[in-house]
Formats: sequence, C-alpha cells, structure tokens
Amino acid sequence: MPLRRPIIASVLLSGVFAAPVPALAGGFYLQEQAPKETGRALAGAGAAADDPSTVYFNPAAMTELSGIQTSIGGIALMASAHQANRGTYRTVPTLPGARVPVAGNDGGNPFDKVIPIPSFYVTAQATDRLWLGLGVNAPFGLKLDYDDGFFGRYDSLYTNLKTYNIQPSAAYKLNDNFSIGGGVDVQYVKATLTNALPQLSPLAPADGFARLKGDDWTVGWNAGLFYTNGDTNVGVSYRSGVKHKLIGTQTISGLLGPIATANGELDASAPLDLPDIVTVGFMHRLTPKLRAMISARWYSWSKFKGIAITSAAGTSNKELDYKDSYSVSLGGEYDVSPALTLRAGTMFDRTPTNPQHLTTRVPDGDRSWLTAGATFNISPAFALNVSYAHTFVEKANIIRPDSYYPAPATVTATTLSRTSGNADQIGASLTARF
Repeated sequence: MPLRRPIIASVLLSGVFAAPVPALAGGFYLQEQAPKETGRALAGAGAAADDPSTVYFNPAAMTELSGIQTSIGGIALMASAHQANRGTYRTVPTLPGARVPVAGNDGGNPFDKVIPIPSFYVTAQATDRLWLGLGVNAPFGLKLDYDDGFFGRYDSLYTNLKTYNIQPSAAYKLNDNFSIGGGVDVQYVKATLTNALPQLSPLAPADGFARLKGDDWTVGWNAGLFYTNGDTNVGVSYRSGVKHKLIGTQTISGLLGPIATANGELDASAPLDLPDIVTVGFMHRLTPKLRAMISARWYSWSKFKGIAITSAAGTSNKELDYKDSYSVSLGGEYDVSPALTLRAGTMFDRTPTNPQHLTTRVPDGDRSWLTAGATFNISPAFALNVSYAHTFVEKANIIRPDSYYPAPATVTATTLSRTSGNADQIGASLTARF
C-alpha cells in the first residue's frame, strides 16, 4: 500500500484541518462576554468598572466594586449566513485542464437558530487594598452545519468548536487613583470538523468523507492597569495568546478505487494558537447622570502564518497569512432615575482574514455593530441588565482551491461563493451585591 501515507497526509492538509483555522481567525472570537457590555458595544470594556464582568475585560478595575458582587447571564446569538454558488468546480486526474462543475444546493443557513453564550463572574473585596475574582465564560466557539449536498461540501460541512475559560484573578489598589490586577486563564478547547472528499471520477455515486476530532487543556494569563480620578476612568489590559495543541483522531471513509487505501483512522495533532488581545478603555462623566465611553482592542492574529499537522503519515504545512486586526467602540449611558439606566453604542470590528484563504467554515467580513441596553436596579442588592445588538457583516467572495491526493491522482476542488450574513443578539444578566 505505497500510496497510503502520502494520500492521508494530503487529506489531512487540505481536507479538514487547514480549513477551520482561517475560520478561527475570522469569526471565532466571541465578543459577547457580558450582556451589560454588549448594550454599549463594549465601549466600557476595561474602564467602566461597574460590573463583575470586568474580571474578563480588565481585572485591575475590580477595585471599584465594593463587597462581594456576582453576575450570571447569557446572550442568545441568532446568526444567519447565505452562500451563493459562483461556479464551484473540480478537476479530473485523467482530463488535464478540464473543469467539472460541482453541483449542489446552497447549504441553507448553517447556524443554529439560537446559539447560547453563557457567562459567570464574581468579585470579592478581601481587604481595603486586595480584591479577588473569578470568571467563567466561552471566548471562542462556533457551530455550523450545512445541508447535505451543499456545493461547498469539499470545503466544509460541519464545524463544532467550543472553548471554556476559567479565570481566577486578583487586583490590588496601589492608592486612591491606581490599581493593578492579573490572573490566569485555564482554557479547554474541543473541536469536531467534517467535509466531503472528491472521488477521482466526478461520476462516482457518492463522495468520500473526512472527520477530525480533537481537544486540549492549556493555560494563559492576563493583566491590567486602572486609573480613576472620580470623573474619568482609564483602563489598559492584556490577555495572552493561548497556545493549544489539539490531540485527536482523523477518520476518512468512502473513498473508492486507488485512493481507498486512505480509508481508516489515524491519531493526529495540530497547533491552534489563539491571539493576544490588548484593550484600552476610557470613560468620562459628562454630567452626574451622563457618561461617555470609548475603547479599542488589538488582536495578534498575524501569528497564523501557517499550520502544521502531524500524524503517522508525516507532517504537512499550509500557509494562512493572516493579519493583525482591531475593533473600536463608542458608547454612552444615561441614568434616567436611580432605578433605570439606558445605554447604547456602536462598534467596528475588522476581520483579520486573508481574502486568498476565506472559507465557508466561517462566513466572515468586516462587522459593524449597533447596540442598546438598560439596567433595572431592582433593589440596592440586585440589578437586571438587558441588551440587544445587531451586527452587519460585509459581503465577501470566497475563492478557495483545495488539492487532494498525490500526483497523478491529484484532484483540486475550487469553492467559488458569494457569502453574506448578519446577526442579532439578545442578552440578560443578573447582578447581585452583598
């Protein structure tokens, strides 16, 4: 079986693992980590210092929260995407230069009707100088499932990636104006990814199939600085990139003829480096009731120059060539009464994806947010936060060639698609103070 090792290496490289990584870079980071912050488009992140979710956005700002405070909530994300076939085609090994159209449906809306994003935070003032905190959330994740017969099936069919982040942190008040803070991020990632594989002949009765499953535990860290003079808050925070190594299995089935030697299961691994994130936030009290906020975030996605997949078949590499990205938020809030605060915001979120490596794994483009929210102070001890956001996603053209199997059996499937979509989110959290 001399073809088995190179065929499996080729399938590992082009068929499954190289595709989802651009998806991670483009649209896998979940900004929605706190309903209260969502209501002002994250403009208060790192500087507002008015909710236990600051554990995630800037642990140093915990020093503005007295006593013990908790926040538990979630966001219901409702996303839609559409793929329009612009002439997807494949090659045939025995017909050099031939382009055979890949027929199929548009895959439908691959997203679940409702995608829940939960979060939990707690802060505790241990002394007049020391605060402790804990955050549990899901900062990266996505689930897509295209209909059977999707024209882009050689690019992707099913994607389910979840992360769970546990963050114990501490903050120390240096004086009345300055605080420092930091902590660790214990992060678990789990992924299941599938796609179809082309047969050598386009007349074959069915495609082949590839499935990858893997998971990993890894630890990162975070740190922050916070300044306040009573009317103005400034926050700066850093979250380290988390270097995962997914360990799991690659299963290939349904291949016919000479390439059938690749059918089977192998142990496989691949690095998955999530980005460093730097946040700078500013909040100013314009009047006793009105506050203006601005924040900016930078993401080091340029570390995705390539990916290496290792299995018993060897190691394969594929260039991704991502670029660093950023987001900028503006927001404000107004205290209508002691019992009610209204807020709104807008954000521009730049995609880091390279147009040469776009994928149907995550239909992505630059995003613009419009948000609104409110806090209802039920009592001195309890507050209900609600929010709504709409996200406009810029349309993009996918031109993605993927090659399978070594020569002379090489088949190249080129996915040509026009992708469009948008998203809505509704969030709620309950804050308790003791």
